[in-house]
Amino acid sequence: MTTITKTGTPAQVRTRRLLIVGLAGLLMGLVAFSILNAMTQPRRTTPVYDPPVLAGQQLWGYCSGGFYARRRDTIVLTSTGHCASEGTVAYDPDGMTVRGVFGPAARDATCPHPGHTCASSDINYLVVARDRIPWGHLNVVDLGSAGYRIIPPGTRPLACADIAIGDLVEIDGRNTYRSGTVTEKGENLHPEDGAYFPCMVAAGIQVGTGDSGGAVLVRGIPAGVTSRSFNGKLGFTPLAEGLAQLGLELCTTPDCGLVPPAADPAPSPGG
Repeated sequence: MTTITKTGTPAQVRTRRLLIVGLAGLLMGLVAFSILNAMTQPRRTTPVYDPPVLAGQQLWGYCSGGFYARRRDTIVLTSTGHCASEGTVAYDPDGMTVRGVFGPAARDATCPHPGHTCASSDINYLVVARDRIPWGHLNVVDLGSAGYRIIPPGTRPLACADIAIGDLVEIDGRNTYRSGTVTEKGENLHPEDGAYFPCMVAAGIQVGTGDSGGAVLVRGIPAGVTSRSFNGKLGFTPLAEGLAQLGLELCTTPDCGLVPPAADPAPSPGG
């Protein structure tokens, strides 16, 4: 018996052929775009330490890490006050390894704006778990594809008055390096969350969810805390005032002036 296969009218056949050719072209275009994007996307060339340096990198949830600091003999990592409340536990991506516990956010004792909270900077800190402290690298900021930045001994964090319009700004929240320049500086009364900051600095850098709390360098110097988005552009509060309000000292040496705990001794043969 002869089987007759219906292939449609000539016009339908041509339409199907055009559709197949079009889909094939679209697929090839997507593959070419993916390859080109992979080739042109900046990649990090520096090693990742163990434990990793989280200053400048993704810290927890929608929070990024700022700078390592010390509170007396305790090593902390700054972040932002609007990102996590005091007592929140931060975990590694495995969901089990504890990175640390968030401490309090900076707050003024009084506030001249009724219904608002006032603070020198939008900053808090993570008390870093002892086994997650990157000893030997506490004066390092990891900017991903832009490399590690070493904070020289005795570096003074910038205050609001130290930052000027046109200064170079760098960030790496969400593990994506970006740079731009300072465009504005002034007070910020934030109606949505009831916060007031006497100094908010704006820069021409695109930001998004996950950048909050990340390290901000101005002229290569630790300068701020990623705090707000102004029409998609970076808003940050000054670092010096925030550290002072929380009683923190910026780490500017590899071990931040402390003595690292002794490494566990290697097991003896047969023991």
